[in-house]
Amino acid sequence: MSVDTTLLDDLEWRGLLAESTDRDALRTALSEGSVRFYVGFDPTAPSLHMGNLVQIVTAMRLQRAGHTPFALVGGATGMIGDPRDSGERTLNSLDTVQEWTARVRSQIEPFLSFEGENAATMVNNHDWTEGLSVIDFLRDIGKHFPVNRMLARETVRRRLESGISYTEFSYVLLQSMDFLTLHRERGVTLQFGGSDQWGNLTGGVELIRRAEGATAHAFATPLITKADGTKYGKTEGGALWLDAEMMPPYAFHQFWLNVEDEKVGELLRVFTFLPREEIEALEARHAEKPFLREAQKVLADEVTTLVHGETETANAKAAAEALFGGGDVTLLSGTTLEAALGEAGTVDVDGSAGIPDVVELLTLTGLAKSKGEARRTIAEGGAYLNNVRVDDPEQVPVAADLIASSWLVLRRGKKRFAGVRVR
Repeated sequence: MSVDTTLLDDLEWRGLLAESTDRDALRTALSEGSVRFYVGFDPTAPSLHMGNLVQIVTAMRLQRAGHTPFALVGGATGMIGDPRDSGERTLNSLDTVQEWTARVRSQIEPFLSFEGENAATMVNNHDWTEGLSVIDFLRDIGKHFPVNRMLARETVRRRLESGISYTEFSYVLLQSMDFLTLHRERGVTLQFGGSDQWGNLTGGVELIRRAEGATAHAFATPLITKADGTKYGKTEGGALWLDAEMMPPYAFHQFWLNVEDEKVGELLRVFTFLPREEIEALEARHAEKPFLREAQKVLADEVTTLVHGETETANAKAAAEALFGGGDVTLLSGTTLEAALGEAGTVDVDGSAGIPDVVELLTLTGLAKSKGEARRTIAEGGAYLNNVRVDDPEQVPVAADLIASSWLVLRRGKKRFAGVRVR
């Protein structure tokens, strides 16, 4: 099998190599043949998120370049969780971790190819830790880890004053054992992960050297931050989840559509598979006319299609066009409409006694402060029901007006709108 010898150059240009072991040795290994590599995902939540997506697309790049992926879902390490700066994690039950393991596995699988010469393999570290005794673990793994090196890890050092349990302190041993196990049993010689994992990544490389006398490689991708240096991991509604039920595709698309001008080029390089020439041309056009937001539109379409597919991307764009561009909202699905209106604000009304008139609905949704203001808005031609101008303040929506059997869309002026769910 031929491999793409330009892979490392591409990773460097995309800014995906924050840290690495011997760069020249890594380049040689990636150029000589198909390298078996692994990347791990701990099921510490029911869904993967934006940070995990960096690792997923990086694994895709390596596989497309001819290398062989092992995607590890940490059924064992997920019981503990890697130490974090904010303090001790809440330990989840075995049943919860097993459920999340299955969910995370199903999220990863669509991104990788499980056919061909460099077919991907899914593994679970619970398989090789479940029957391991504490004595064997300490004798075979623990003896290779000097405590002073473990204390020097950045996250551990920051946690020493506030306190860190032995459980989280020993996490590096478990992740390093994963690398050693995959090296021994599957011939894996490369691991990568986020830069906050660098101590764990190098721990595995060192364990392989000490236990096997062999050479292994590691690199870390950067943490993606906003222009002000804060993490992108959170939005107003929570984490940027990949699960469509936890973050609807419309909201997902809107997130990428609204990224800062200063960051859009970086995010295009990290999260899309567009070629260098196309991205650089897009950045140049964006620099000239940032108000067109062409780069953000391409980014939103590319990433949403990657994660949710072309149909959901089209639905998200149609919803935005309908709501902000005055299109036909009646063509939107209930799910897409609910997600779109969720950001604008919605109210529930009991339809058993009949739907209130438009004046009351404008007041209930907060689009008008009073019924008098609502009537003036209608008289001035600024009120819309399902994007159709309301002329009569006495108008009462009927069942035929309900979109997807439940929804009404009220708008005041060009930009202010809200949803009404009739139950």
